[in-house]
Amino acid sequence: MPEKLIIVLDQGSSSSRALAFDPDGGIRYKSQRKIEASYPAPGRAEYDAEKLYQSQADSLADVMAKLPADAEVAALAIAAQRSTIVLWDKNTGIPLAPALSWQDGRALELLNKIPLSNTKIHDLTGLYKTPYYSASKIAWCLEKYPKVKAAAAEKRLLIAPVASYIIWRLSGGKAFVIDPSQAQRTLLFNLRRLRWEPKLMSAFGVSPEQLPEIKPSVGRLCHVETAGRRLPVTAMLGDQQAAMLGLGLEAANSAALNYGTGAFLLVNTGRKPLKIRGLLNSFGWQEGKGKKKICYFTESTVNSAGTALEWLRLKFGLFEDIGDVDSMCRKSKNRLYCLPAIGGLGAPYWDFTTFTTFTGFSPHTDKYDVVRGVTEGIAYMVGDAFDLVRKKGIKIEELKVSGGLSKIDWLLQFQADITGARIIPLEETEATAMGAALAAARGLGLDPEWQAKVSGRVFEPSIGEEERQNLLKGWRIFVKDIRRTSRDLRKLNILPHA
Repeated sequence: MPEKLIIVLDQGSSSSRALAFDPDGGIRYKSQRKIEASYPAPGRAEYDAEKLYQSQADSLADVMAKLPADAEVAALAIAAQRSTIVLWDKNTGIPLAPALSWQDGRALELLNKIPLSNTKIHDLTGLYKTPYYSASKIAWCLEKYPKVKAAAAEKRLLIAPVASYIIWRLSGGKAFVIDPSQAQRTLLFNLRRLRWEPKLMSAFGVSPEQLPEIKPSVGRLCHVETAGRRLPVTAMLGDQQAAMLGLGLEAANSAALNYGTGAFLLVNTGRKPLKIRGLLNSFGWQEGKGKKKICYFTESTVNSAGTALEWLRLKFGLFEDIGDVDSMCRKSKNRLYCLPAIGGLGAPYWDFTTFTTFTGFSPHTDKYDVVRGVTEGIAYMVGDAFDLVRKKGIKIEELKVSGGLSKIDWLLQFQADITGARIIPLEETEATAMGAALAAARGLGLDPEWQAKVSGRVFEPSIGEEERQNLLKGWRIFVKDIRRTSRDLRKLNILPHA
């Protein structure tokens, strides 16, 4: 019998990948193309939208070419970075502006002029009024790029997250769809009514015909054409949501932490969003139609995790590979506090003016202390959100962790120490792709029992509550002081850079 496979497109911040999963949840074939954001000015991060699409199309073509002649592709799924936005001409498919990355903060000034309050936007969308979500980027492009403005006037402008653009291109312009988990990240989506919100579209100058049709995350969404085959798309998810499925976090109050370019703590709250000041209410996924088939997450976003360590590597040459970080932390003899605010502070602060800052330098400080300071700073920022969740009455005894930084034992041990939770890293580093494949199988009406394997490494808290609270008290004094100092320096225009 021909082998039935599910193809997953995993489009992330640093690469576009395609993976073929077999009926047992194993990866049979995969291909990857690296992509790089450009940083043309402080506070700006963008991709060449055409190259971004081509990287995904090429990785898909690679995998399709590897398949046995008699292999059947039962379905295709896509999981993608959520807030990176593409604007293109519906007649030609040509991008009309760079794809502004989720890390891009150029529209902050414009966003501050939007009359809707932060409270109102949070009530409508579950998110906060920040330039990292797409709406203000769209408004900025409509104002700054003549081609975008002309296309809007001539009714040929289409606007959507990366996943929609890829599927639109692969379908030859026939499928213009998005699921709620990614629609939410535009800051134009009503979280409870599951529709584009007229008040937000009006505030940001977006017309409903410019936006994709909202479809369930799991189900028969559309078809695409590739390598002479017509493939049904049965799952479309944000990358973090797909990772949660891959980690098996489908029960209320289950929690996980994904360390990547950023760090994302997500707690499943079931069929209703749970409001915690400073944290996000994120849409999880929708399996078929109806509100009984949806789930929500409380989410914390640390904007700079892998980015902060890459900064040390690229700008200062402190190590050659991310695999060196653990051993460098172990060589450190002196603790530093570091607030890694590259790209701004995410949850629970939502502050885009504070500078990346170190404190505690002495004549004995060395490069090992600096690397350890940044590593522990990532854990502290996750810990701030974790503490808010715990104060809301949600007991989290353990955190499953995944992502590229989950191989850094020092980070995971300190994360356990600072949260008081057991940290369990997964052996399977492909949680996002596995979750998307699982969703695609369900979209076909199947119910496979795939589970991500744990690594066997478990990190228990190694310090007492008194020491933990003392470290957190010091951290919060440091953060409060640096945020105030950063605001004062910006007012003086002494350190104006982003």
